Amino acid sequence: MFSRFTSADIDSVLIISPQNRFYFTGYDASSGFLVMSEHARSFYVDARYFEEAKARLPGCAVRCVKSEEAYSVIAQDLIKAGVKTLGYEDEFVTVSSFKALETAFKDFVLTPASAVLGSLRIVKTKEEISAISAAQKLAEKAFEKVADSLRPGVTEKELKAQLAAECYRLGADGLAFSAIIAFGENTAIPHHEPSDRKLEKSDLVLIDFGVKLGGYCSDMTRTFCLIEPSEQISTLYDTVLAAHDYALKNIKAGMTCREADSLAREYIRANGYNTEFSHGLGHGIGIEVHEAPTVGEASGELLLPGTVITLEPGIYIPGVGGVRIEDIVVVREDGAENLTNTGKDLVL
Repeated sequence: MFSRFTSADIDSVLIISPQNRFYFTGYDASSGFLVMSEHARSFYVDARYFEEAKARLPGCAVRCVKSEEAYSVIAQDLIKAGVKTLGYEDEFVTVSSFKALETAFKDFVLTPASAVLGSLRIVKTKEEISAISAAQKLAEKAFEKVADSLRPGVTEKELKAQLAAECYRLGADGLAFSAIIAFGENTAIPHHEPSDRKLEKSDLVLIDFGVKLGGYCSDMTRTFCLIEPSEQISTLYDTVLAAHDYALKNIKAGMTCREADSLAREYIRANGYNTEFSHGLGHGIGIEVHEAPTVGEASGELLLPGTVITLEPGIYIPGVGGVRIEDIVVVREDGAENLTNTGKDLVL
């Protein structure tokens, strides 16, 4: 694994983000600094977490340091180890954090390492896929429970709270992101913030949410009605579903993310919707709900076997409504394995 860092002329890499700390250690610490080199790993943490870190990280040298002294101690250790070039998480650190890094590690060449770190997380192991699948199954149970009890009069905010409560009741560690709940005309806003808008019997409903379980995320979107919708809404839905299913059937490892996106986008355009599909087909998912790769029109990245992505085409018409359907899939050599099992009926 570290060969990717050495090929980028990085002797050691400093990890400070919670997601990468977890990925490289399996320890979901809320604090700490991980330093990795080709032959050693060291974890620096303050007294609050020191004993736990020692127990959880048998393969690491764990050092107890005051947070404000951590960079200084790490720099001294790296000098002793003969490190010249230190990789850092350029896509995570703030401007003020980088200034602190520059000051503390003035004797080293600081090299951006986020791209390398991100590339290591793209292809998921069997264990990671299993964890994502477990999170998705829990989310689906929560969705089905809430959808079955959905009645006119509930507000978007109330439904969001009910869904969150059900996720926690089923054992979720947390929510992957703030759930998107939209009724009626609000469904035309892709990332609508839930409001006090009450559900009416004839409304279109869009629910987009995910949970965290065992350190990994799920993500799903379903759009539906309580009664038969208008012909216009039915046409929107049928177009999005057909685009989704076409992409699911034809996506496979070896194609670019741009090509994968075009599977759904060209179908939607061929049916007369040019600008109404206003986002990419999907994104990677794992420890974070949005990870590399980005599956969109501008992405030339190759889809690799074992990559887990979302497929979420959508059509949005202001004043009318919007439809989005989202599943999680594992990209394979010969196609895609769908990890989402919730049905896609327009009318519940």
